Amino acid sequence: MNSRNTFSEVRRGYLAGKPNSWQPSRILVVEAVPPFWANTCSKLCEALENVFCLACSLAGPCRIPLLSLYVVQNQHECLLPFVQVKESFARLQTCLSELRSLPREGSFRLKGEGVMQAVQDGLQQFKQYTRHATAGSSANSSVEITVVTSQAGAEIVKQLEAGLKDIDLVCLRRLQVVEISRGDVPEAVDVEWSAQAADEASSNDSSILGMDIDLQTLENDVVSLETFFKTWLHDHGTDREQLHLLLPAAGTAHHAAPRTSLACVKCDIRERILSPALLPQAANVTVRMDDPSIPLQLAAGPSASPYRLRAIKALKREGVCESMLYGLPFIIKPTSCWQLDWDELEMNQHHFHALCHSLLKRDWMLLAKREPQSASPSWSIVATSYYAIIPSDSSTLLLRAIAVRELLLPCAFPALSAELPEAALSTIESALSSLELEPIYNPLRMRSNLYKQLRGELSRPLHRQLAQHRPRERHPPRQPLSRQPPSKARATVAPLPMAAPAPKVLRTSMARKDTCELSLFSDEDDQA
Repeated sequence: MNSRNTFSEVRRGYLAGKPNSWQPSRILVVEAVPPFWANTCSKLCEALENVFCLACSLAGPCRIPLLSLYVVQNQHECLLPFVQVKESFARLQTCLSELRSLPREGSFRLKGEGVMQAVQDGLQQFKQYTRHATAGSSANSSVEITVVTSQAGAEIVKQLEAGLKDIDLVCLRRLQVVEISRGDVPEAVDVEWSAQAADEASSNDSSILGMDIDLQTLENDVVSLETFFKTWLHDHGTDREQLHLLLPAAGTAHHAAPRTSLACVKCDIRERILSPALLPQAANVTVRMDDPSIPLQLAAGPSASPYRLRAIKALKREGVCESMLYGLPFIIKPTSCWQLDWDELEMNQHHFHALCHSLLKRDWMLLAKREPQSASPSWSIVATSYYAIIPSDSSTLLLRAIAVRELLLPCAFPALSAELPEAALSTIESALSSLELEPIYNPLRMRSNLYKQLRGELSRPLHRQLAQHRPRERHPPRQPLSRQPPSKARATVAPLPMAAPAPKVLRTSMARKDTCELSLFSDEDDQA
């Protein structure tokens, strides 16, 4: 089967008729075959539970709209029919409990078509669900399937390629096979997180080149599995590029050039960390540097026009104080928008990589100004946002908001004195020497108990959660009932039930529950 042509052409033909393509639904197929299942079960379930509690707790647009889970042993079984993840943490926990209870010892006759049948059944169930649940709706009708196995992943890929030859794959956006290493590897808390990020980027690039069944190998530890499933929280829309980086055209002088002469590099934007402000009761996790008043927010939805950043200056990296950078960091990568021609997509990728190489070679960063989305009236005054675009050793750029004059506070400190008292210097040197020195900061080794806190929040009864979020109301003192004269007739009317007002945060998130798109800049900035 020429899966490259079949899958890609079908996917393009299907998505071309979709005005809005938001976050895809997910089908997870787990092959739970002893004896390898004994080494994989607890780690896989813990990683899934951690990601589920994040997905259920994050405010704003839903990141995993629908999820279904299949298990394959002697035969395939659907442990979890399609559910909306954000409101179903209890059902997800029940499903994981069933997954944990599967036998970890014994012998099973592996049928080669078990995984295939689970994939086919999942596709059929998804088609039926979307046909009845989203009739007349603009919700996303595409699905991504992930197969987790401890068997040889290449064999699973061959089985899927052969078995899906005559199946209608119009709604299938992506098919992944994840092979978990069979060795009982200790939990790799020291695993290089930068390498994991690079592996993730390379796998995403492979989908751009037309790889239809992605095969990945993961270590058998919680951190590796959790990191993989966290990719589900990213914005996976490819209907439109999210950012246009405007550079002066070749040969133009450094002074202001006409906007028509700008060269454009088309990019996508990816979150680097989750905003703590999106989590309930998570103020203690870190200082909230991402207040909604800050212009830079989450990535643009597929229906929005691409944001335009115009490079206005080049800056020496050592000439920018880190205290001038603020807000959440975002990763810029070359776009994978399917609407671009392959030649344009490849040329754009070459230009992006050349930009990364040139900035890194010169030790520069770019100062960019946000271009208005549309022409504003002459009488309208709109604040301008500025950003620093920083190169790295990888084929990506870092996007950070940078301070401007209006935001800057006075800061005048004397230079550090070269002459210090020996006693004070000796005390501090001794204290510093007692600390363990790490050559590289590895965030995977730092835990904040956030997962435990979120599980506790999600496990409480709903009325207690609402009571905590509902502002306390001050009731006026009760007034004595006035008795009317007995000669006057009174009509007895049953009082209308008064529903308690929903909390503002929950009302906002529910109003946007079906809008599974991610927004990059704040509303204040969208007026630019």
